Amino acid sequence: MSAAWPRLRVADWTETRDTLHMWTQIVGKIRMAYAPPVNHWWHVTLYPTARGLSTSSVPYADGVLDMEFDFVQHRLHIRTSNGGAREVALEPKTVATFYRETLAALAELGLNPDIHPVPNEVEVAIPFAEDDRNCSYDGAAAQLFWRQLLQAERVLGRFRSEFVGKASPVHFFWGAMDLAYTRFSGEVAPQHPGGAPNCPPWVMHEGYSHELASFGFWPGGGAEGAFYAYAYPEPAGYPERTAEFYDKNLQECVLPYETVAESADPDATLLAFLRETYTAAADLADWDHSR
Repeated sequence: MSAAWPRLRVADWTETRDTLHMWTQIVGKIRMAYAPPVNHWWHVTLYPTARGLSTSSVPYADGVLDMEFDFVQHRLHIRTSNGGAREVALEPKTVATFYRETLAALAELGLNPDIHPVPNEVEVAIPFAEDDRNCSYDGAAAQLFWRQLLQAERVLGRFRSEFVGKASPVHFFWGAMDLAYTRFSGEVAPQHPGGAPNCPPWVMHEGYSHELASFGFWPGGGAEGAFYAYAYPEPAGYPERTAEFYDKNLQECVLPYETVAESADPDATLLAFLRETYTAAADLADWDHSR
């Protein structure tokens, strides 16, 4: 078991997770308001950093903006290329309060983003300005989650280096609150049926416009979160080929985080899962293996 892989039971931080999920949606939507569109929604994501999660540089007017969740000092840093800076404290507070404080900080810097102020990909979508339900923030738990993301990003990055075809960055999607990496075969996919809660079908159509194999980590699916892998469209025989990992209810492959963290070689355990599930998808869908 490696001490580098933090341990965090989902049940011990569910309320903080749900609040942080909404906070990342707010910041992600602000990035989306300014960033030029990129295929598969790659322009809306966040990225793990040495302090937390960042929008990276986002263009606005004739400058750039970045916003970073700092899980060391527990602040949301807002910075502009003209030297402006503001902070919002990460502490127990409602989503509504965080939303108001963040927009006020941006307004002080001359920024007034036009966003859809309602969360996506959640069953109960309370408008941010009205959300007094989600109000928890355990700083220690948020920091452990970020450190889980750092380990996941490191290994996913190594796995990404093994593929020379079209592939996404390793990035954090705030809709489902997962760290994701996706490979593409180059072939157009059948139109996705949609079905994500509070998410228009056309969003899914763009995300899944081309045949893919996707991998990632999210704080669910296991006692301490889980790694996942799936293919779209799922090729015939994929569940049988990946039977060791395939979850029929989720219709994707799942590897509990705790299985990785408790193994003698966590990196090797996770890489084996990623390689095996990718090979199954690529073989069964007849991908060009020269990519």
